[in-house]
Amino acid sequence: MRSNAYASLIQRASKQLSKADIPDAVREARLLMLLASKLTPAELIARENDAADPHYIAAFESALQMRLKRRPLAHIAGQTEFYGLALKTDTRALIPRADSEIVVDLALGLLAAGAARHIADLGAGTGALLAAILAQRPLATGVAVEASPEAVLLARENLDLHEMTGRADIFQGSWSDWSGWSRCDLIISNPPYIRSDIIPELAPEVRDHDPIEALDGGPDGLDAYREIIAIAATAMTSGAHLVFEIGYDQKQAVSALLVEAGFVDLQHKQDLGGQDRAIAARKT
Repeated sequence: MRSNAYASLIQRASKQLSKADIPDAVREARLLMLLASKLTPAELIARENDAADPHYIAAFESALQMRLKRRPLAHIAGQTEFYGLALKTDTRALIPRADSEIVVDLALGLLAAGAARHIADLGAGTGALLAAILAQRPLATGVAVEASPEAVLLARENLDLHEMTGRADIFQGSWSDWSGWSRCDLIISNPPYIRSDIIPELAPEVRDHDPIEALDGGPDGLDAYREIIAIAATAMTSGAHLVFEIGYDQKQAVSALLVEAGFVDLQHKQDLGGQDRAIAARKT
Protein backbone atom coordinates (compact mmCIF):
# COMPACT_ATOMS: atom_id res chain seq x y z
CA MET A 1 0.00 0.00 0.00
CA ARG A 2 1.34 3.42 -0.94
CA SER A 3 2.38 5.65 1.93
CA ASN A 4 0.19 8.49 0.62
CA ALA A 5 -2.89 6.31 0.23
CA TYR A 6 -5.90 7.29 2.28
CA ALA A 7 -5.78 4.02 4.24
CA SER A 8 -2.06 4.43 5.06
CA LEU A 9 -2.54 8.00 6.24
CA ILE A 10 -5.45 6.99 8.44
CA GLN A 11 -3.52 4.04 9.86
CA ARG A 12 -0.52 6.17 10.79
CA ALA A 13 -2.72 8.86 12.30
CA SER A 14 -4.65 6.34 14.37
CA LYS A 15 -1.39 5.12 15.89
CA GLN A 16 -0.44 8.68 16.83
CA LEU A 17 -3.85 9.33 18.31
CA SER A 18 -3.75 6.10 20.28
CA LYS A 19 -0.29 6.97 21.62
CA ALA A 20 -1.76 10.29 22.78
CA ASP A 21 -4.41 8.36 24.78
CA ILE A 22 -7.26 9.56 22.58
CA PRO A 23 -10.08 6.98 22.61
CA ASP A 24 -11.49 5.47 19.41
CA ALA A 25 -8.31 6.40 17.56
CA VAL A 26 -9.20 4.67 14.29
CA ARG A 27 -12.65 6.27 14.18
CA GLU A 28 -11.19 9.68 14.98
CA ALA A 29 -8.54 9.34 12.27
CA ARG A 30 -11.22 8.49 9.71
CA LEU A 31 -13.33 11.45 10.81
CA LEU A 32 -10.35 13.76 10.43
CA MET A 33 -9.76 12.45 6.92
CA LEU A 34 -13.42 12.89 6.00
CA LEU A 35 -13.22 16.45 7.28
CA ALA A 36 -10.01 17.21 5.38
CA SER A 37 -10.92 15.53 2.11
CA LYS A 38 -14.64 16.44 1.98
CA LEU A 39 -15.28 12.87 0.82
CA THR A 40 -18.37 10.98 1.93
CA PRO A 41 -17.82 7.84 4.03
CA ALA A 42 -18.72 5.69 1.02
CA GLU A 43 -16.29 7.58 -1.23
CA LEU A 44 -13.49 7.18 1.30
CA ILE A 45 -14.04 3.42 1.50
CA ALA A 46 -14.03 3.16 -2.29
CA ARG A 47 -10.83 5.20 -2.60
CA GLU A 48 -8.92 4.06 0.48
CA ASN A 49 -6.07 2.58 -1.59
CA ASP A 50 -5.83 5.61 -3.89
CA ALA A 51 -3.23 8.30 -3.43
CA ALA A 52 -4.65 11.25 -1.55
CA ASP A 53 -4.57 14.70 -3.07
CA PRO A 54 -1.64 16.71 -1.61
CA HIS A 55 -4.05 19.46 -0.53
CA TYR A 56 -6.09 16.87 1.37
CA ILE A 57 -2.95 15.51 3.00
CA ALA A 58 -1.92 18.99 4.18
CA ALA A 59 -5.40 19.65 5.60
CA PHE A 60 -5.42 16.22 7.24
CA GLU A 61 -2.03 16.74 8.89
CA SER A 62 -3.09 20.16 10.16
CA ALA A 63 -6.29 18.75 11.67
CA LEU A 64 -4.37 15.81 13.15
CA GLN A 65 -1.89 18.09 14.90
CA MET A 66 -4.73 20.07 16.44
CA ARG A 67 -6.38 16.86 17.64
CA LEU A 68 -3.11 15.58 19.11
CA LYS A 69 -3.02 18.77 21.18
CA ARG A 70 -6.46 17.66 22.49
CA ARG A 71 -8.48 20.25 20.66
CA PRO A 72 -12.01 18.80 20.44
CA LEU A 73 -12.99 17.29 17.12
CA ALA A 74 -16.13 19.44 17.13
CA HIS A 75 -14.00 22.58 17.31
CA ILE A 76 -11.77 21.39 14.48
CA ALA A 77 -14.83 20.68 12.36
CA GLY A 78 -16.57 23.85 13.52
CA GLN A 79 -19.79 21.94 14.04
CA THR A 80 -21.36 18.89 15.62
CA GLU A 81 -24.60 17.00 15.14
CA PHE A 82 -27.22 17.11 17.85
CA TYR A 83 -30.64 15.52 17.54
CA GLY A 84 -30.26 15.49 13.77
CA LEU A 85 -29.26 19.15 13.56
CA ALA A 86 -25.84 20.42 12.47
CA LEU A 87 -24.85 23.05 15.05
CA LYS A 88 -21.94 25.45 15.01
CA THR A 89 -19.52 24.78 17.86
CA ASP A 90 -16.50 26.64 19.18
CA THR A 91 -15.01 27.87 22.45
CA ARG A 92 -17.94 30.24 23.09
CA ALA A 93 -20.13 27.51 24.56
CA LEU A 94 -20.24 23.93 25.80
CA ILE A 95 -20.13 21.36 22.99
CA PRO A 96 -23.52 19.61 22.76
CA ARG A 97 -23.11 15.92 23.58
CA ALA A 98 -25.11 12.85 22.69
CA ASP A 99 -26.13 12.26 26.32
CA SER A 100 -28.07 15.53 26.26
CA GLU A 101 -30.35 14.12 23.57
CA ILE A 102 -31.92 12.06 26.37
CA VAL A 103 -32.98 15.30 28.04
CA VAL A 104 -34.66 16.40 24.81
CA ASP A 105 -36.43 13.02 24.60
CA LEU A 106 -37.85 13.51 28.09
CA ALA A 107 -38.99 17.05 27.30
CA LEU A 108 -40.65 16.05 24.04
CA GLY A 109 -42.67 13.44 25.89
CA LEU A 110 -44.23 16.27 27.86
CA LEU A 111 -45.10 18.39 24.81
CA ALA A 112 -48.01 17.32 22.61
CA ALA A 113 -46.95 17.41 18.96
CA GLY A 114 -49.95 19.44 17.79
CA ALA A 115 -50.02 22.02 20.56
CA ALA A 116 -48.57 25.53 20.56
CA ARG A 117 -46.31 25.60 23.60
CA HIS A 118 -43.74 28.09 24.89
CA ILE A 119 -40.37 26.77 26.05
CA ALA A 120 -37.32 28.26 27.71
CA ASP A 121 -33.76 26.93 27.65
CA LEU A 122 -31.83 28.19 30.69
CA GLY A 123 -28.09 28.52 30.17
CA ALA A 124 -28.70 27.83 26.50
CA GLY A 125 -25.09 27.86 25.28
CA THR A 126 -25.18 26.82 21.62
CA GLY A 127 -28.97 26.75 21.75
CA ALA A 128 -28.92 23.00 21.16
CA LEU A 129 -31.73 21.98 23.51
CA LEU A 130 -34.09 24.70 22.33
CA ALA A 131 -33.30 24.14 18.65
CA ALA A 132 -33.86 20.40 18.97
CA ILE A 133 -37.25 20.85 20.64
CA LEU A 134 -38.44 23.50 18.18
CA ALA A 135 -37.38 21.29 15.26
CA GLN A 136 -39.57 18.48 16.61
CA ARG A 137 -42.49 20.70 17.66
CA PRO A 138 -43.22 23.06 14.73
CA LEU A 139 -45.98 24.95 16.59
CA ALA A 140 -43.81 25.70 19.62
CA THR A 141 -41.99 28.93 20.37
CA GLY A 142 -39.14 29.50 22.78
CA VAL A 143 -36.52 31.67 24.40
CA ALA A 144 -32.85 30.99 25.02
CA VAL A 145 -31.67 32.46 28.33
CA GLU A 146 -27.90 32.91 28.36
CA ALA A 147 -25.61 35.12 30.45
CA SER A 148 -22.51 34.93 28.22
CA PRO A 149 -22.50 37.54 25.41
CA GLU A 150 -20.29 35.25 23.31
CA ALA A 151 -22.61 32.26 23.75
CA VAL A 152 -25.61 34.45 22.90
CA LEU A 153 -24.05 35.19 19.52
CA LEU A 154 -23.42 31.50 18.91
CA ALA A 155 -26.96 30.54 19.92
CA ARG A 156 -28.35 33.15 17.53
CA GLU A 157 -26.18 31.81 14.71
CA ASN A 158 -27.50 28.30 15.30
CA LEU A 159 -31.14 29.34 15.57
CA ASP A 160 -30.77 31.43 12.40
CA LEU A 161 -29.04 28.54 10.65
CA HIS A 162 -32.13 26.40 11.18
CA GLU A 163 -34.55 29.21 10.31
CA MET A 164 -35.97 29.52 13.83
CA THR A 165 -35.54 33.29 14.14
CA GLY A 166 -39.27 33.96 14.12
CA ARG A 167 -39.96 31.31 16.76
CA ALA A 168 -37.08 31.81 19.17
CA ASP A 169 -36.03 34.85 21.19
CA ILE A 170 -32.82 35.26 23.16
CA PHE A 171 -32.52 36.87 26.57
CA GLN A 172 -28.97 37.92 27.41
CA GLY A 173 -28.59 37.72 31.16
CA SER A 174 -28.88 35.35 34.08
CA TRP A 175 -31.99 33.29 34.73
CA SER A 176 -32.44 35.21 37.98
CA ASP A 177 -32.83 38.42 35.94
CA TRP A 178 -35.19 36.87 33.39
CA SER A 179 -38.89 37.60 33.93
CA GLY A 180 -40.49 35.07 31.60
CA TRP A 181 -40.86 32.12 33.95
CA SER A 182 -44.65 32.30 34.21
CA ARG A 183 -45.12 32.37 30.43
CA CYS A 184 -43.54 28.96 29.85
CA ASP A 185 -45.18 25.58 29.53
CA LEU A 186 -41.80 23.89 29.87
CA ILE A 187 -38.38 25.04 31.03
CA ILE A 188 -35.36 22.93 30.19
CA SER A 189 -31.78 23.32 31.36
CA ASN A 190 -28.40 21.67 31.17
CA PRO A 191 -26.84 23.74 33.96
CA PRO A 192 -23.25 23.54 35.21
CA TYR A 193 -23.24 20.47 37.48
CA ILE A 194 -19.66 19.27 37.91
CA ARG A 195 -18.18 19.61 41.38
CA SER A 196 -15.50 22.29 41.55
CA ASP A 197 -12.85 19.88 42.81
CA ILE A 198 -13.45 17.56 39.83
CA ILE A 199 -12.76 20.19 37.16
CA PRO A 200 -8.95 19.65 37.12
CA GLU A 201 -9.52 15.92 36.54
CA LEU A 202 -11.65 16.35 33.42
CA ALA A 203 -10.38 15.35 29.98
CA PRO A 204 -8.32 18.12 28.34
CA GLU A 205 -10.94 18.47 25.59
CA VAL A 206 -13.46 19.52 28.24
CA ARG A 207 -11.30 21.19 30.89
CA ASP A 208 -9.31 23.35 28.47
CA HIS A 209 -11.87 24.14 25.78
CA ASP A 210 -15.38 24.28 27.27
CA PRO A 211 -16.18 27.49 29.21
CA ILE A 212 -15.57 26.93 32.92
CA GLU A 213 -18.82 28.69 33.81
CA ALA A 214 -20.71 26.01 31.85
CA LEU A 215 -19.04 23.25 33.87
CA ASP A 216 -18.53 24.34 37.48
CA GLY A 217 -21.57 23.59 39.65
CA GLY A 218 -19.98 24.58 42.95
CA PRO A 219 -18.65 22.48 45.83
CA ASP A 220 -21.30 19.77 45.49
CA GLY A 221 -22.33 20.41 41.86
CA LEU A 222 -25.82 21.52 42.88
CA ASP A 223 -25.56 25.32 43.00
CA ALA A 224 -27.41 25.93 39.73
CA TYR A 225 -30.15 23.42 40.56
CA ARG A 226 -30.81 25.10 43.90
CA GLU A 227 -31.07 28.53 42.29
CA ILE A 228 -33.28 27.47 39.37
CA ILE A 229 -35.61 25.36 41.51
CA ALA A 230 -36.00 28.10 44.12
CA ILE A 231 -37.04 30.62 41.47
CA ALA A 232 -39.19 28.12 39.56
CA ALA A 233 -41.12 27.17 42.70
CA THR A 234 -42.58 30.66 42.91
CA ALA A 235 -42.31 32.00 39.36
CA MET A 236 -43.49 29.10 37.15
CA THR A 237 -47.15 28.66 36.34
CA SER A 238 -49.10 25.72 37.75
CA GLY A 239 -48.91 22.66 35.52
CA ALA A 240 -45.71 23.71 33.74
CA HIS A 241 -42.77 21.32 33.62
CA LEU A 242 -39.14 21.71 34.59
CA VAL A 243 -36.62 19.41 32.88
CA PHE A 244 -32.95 19.07 33.85
CA GLU A 245 -29.89 17.29 32.63
CA ILE A 246 -28.08 15.84 35.65
CA GLY A 247 -24.79 14.17 36.47
CA TYR A 248 -24.74 10.39 36.78
CA ASP A 249 -24.76 10.56 40.60
CA GLN A 250 -27.19 13.46 41.13
CA LYS A 251 -30.61 11.85 40.67
CA GLN A 252 -31.36 11.54 44.37
CA ALA A 253 -30.10 15.01 45.32
CA VAL A 254 -31.88 16.89 42.51
CA SER A 255 -35.07 14.89 43.05
CA ALA A 256 -35.01 15.84 46.73
CA LEU A 257 -34.63 19.53 45.86
CA LEU A 258 -37.63 19.33 43.52
CA VAL A 259 -39.85 17.51 46.01
CA GLU A 260 -38.90 19.88 48.81
CA ALA A 261 -39.87 22.81 46.57
CA GLY A 262 -43.29 21.29 45.92
CA PHE A 263 -42.79 19.80 42.47
CA VAL A 264 -44.61 16.56 41.69
CA ASP A 265 -44.84 13.79 39.07
CA LEU A 266 -41.10 13.30 38.86
CA GLN A 267 -39.81 11.37 35.85
CA HIS A 268 -36.28 10.12 35.30
CA LYS A 269 -34.47 8.93 32.21
CA GLN A 270 -31.14 7.18 31.72
CA ASP A 271 -28.70 7.68 28.87
CA LEU A 272 -27.57 4.94 26.50
CA GLY A 273 -24.82 4.00 28.95
CA GLY A 274 -27.37 3.28 31.67
CA GLN A 275 -26.47 6.39 33.70
CA ASP A 276 -29.11 8.68 35.20
CA ARG A 277 -29.16 11.68 32.89
CA ALA A 278 -32.47 13.60 33.02
CA ILE A 279 -35.19 14.60 35.47
CA ALA A 280 -38.59 16.17 34.79
CA ALA A 281 -41.10 17.48 37.33
CA ARG A 282 -44.40 19.37 37.29
CA LYS A 283 -45.16 22.59 39.13
CA THR A 284 -48.25 22.24 41.31
